[in-house]
Amino acid sequence: MARFRKRAGQQGAALEAPTETQLSIFARIGTAAAPRPAASPREPARAIFGLTIGMMALGLVMQVSHAATTMPLDAFREEVVNLVVMRGLAVLVLLGAWWVGLARLRPIVPALAAIGLVLLLLVFVPGIAEAVNGSRRWIQIPGLPFTIQPSEIARVLAILWLARRCVDLGDRVSGLRGYVPTVLAGMVVALLIIIEPDVGSTLLFGVAWMATMWVGGFEGRHLAVSAVGGVSLVVLGAASVLGYVRDRLSVWLGEASNDQVARAAEAMASGGFFGQGFGQGGFRNAGLQYMQTDYVCSLVGEELGLFGVLVLVGLWAAFVWNGLRLVRTVKDRFAALAAFGLTVGVATQAMIHLAVVTQLSPPKGMALPLISDGGSALMSTCLAIGLILGASRGESHPI
Repeated sequence: MARFRKRAGQQGAALEAPTETQLSIFARIGTAAAPRPAASPREPARAIFGLTIGMMALGLVMQVSHAATTMPLDAFREEVVNLVVMRGLAVLVLLGAWWVGLARLRPIVPALAAIGLVLLLLVFVPGIAEAVNGSRRWIQIPGLPFTIQPSEIARVLAILWLARRCVDLGDRVSGLRGYVPTVLAGMVVALLIIIEPDVGSTLLFGVAWMATMWVGGFEGRHLAVSAVGGVSLVVLGAASVLGYVRDRLSVWLGEASNDQVARAAEAMASGGFFGQGFGQGGFRNAGLQYMQTDYVCSLVGEELGLFGVLVLVGLWAAFVWNGLRLVRTVKDRFAALAAFGLTVGVATQAMIHLAVVTQLSPPKGMALPLISDGGSALMSTCLAIGLILGASRGESHPI
């Protein structure tokens, strides 16, 4: 509570104006809610690793449940083996990135960024690119048992480049000479993603890019103008050119209906509070598609109910909380910025998936990290998380 003093020698005089700024309730709540930095980055790193393994295990259980009731016995056995192998490889990728750490990668970040750009260009190369549903988002590399979505890997490598640029700019980070080239670099990556076309991944990349720039020291007013202009350009441009974007916006606004979206919501609602039971959901065999990928949250809600969905949301909230705790503890500026941007990227993807399934945002095919079925998506997510954990290794540039 603010305290006021009377002027010396005055009885009952008007109260003197306070010499210190009084905190508002919003400032107090924000301070109380901010994650407290841990004594060591290893503490939140261990928590993030445990949460990641837990969510991967939950994802494996849900995928096995889906496969058991939609595949013949022989195909089911093969699918289970593939699921276990892919998650095993993803854990190895995570541990490898954790062991390498961000400090060791800093000298080769420009080369990694160049690799990311090359991967984005490969989706337009005949013979390598693989078009699905009219979009050129995947490439098939000989020898790999799964396709790769270059935009997922490029998002990770781009954040590393941005973190290094923020550090290299130093005091120039707040000026337009540093700002304009950085925004243009982000626009190049966003352009290569959106012309695949992939509007959702473009917006996801933009959120992570702008958030990292803001924390990295760029002027907030510059970022606000660029963010509003960029989102408007992407959404309005995509809606005017791409028919499916207009259709999805119409569904979200209630001007049209979509069976996939409506039935996914029905599947979640059918689970009640505790769900219909593991393997007991019936919507997967009643025509509802993509329950193992883009609508896996509806599968969780159907079988595990609202309780299971709340647990899932709680796991992601704990992931973000510990990610921010780790960032605030790391003393190396490059590592902290990279870890922040990667945390925002992974968490935003999870948030978009949950918003789509619950009809809080327009329909968008986006996997739920660590839970949904997928090869390259799981690998790139574990790569990002491994690099986040790697921020706890090595400190050389104080913030």
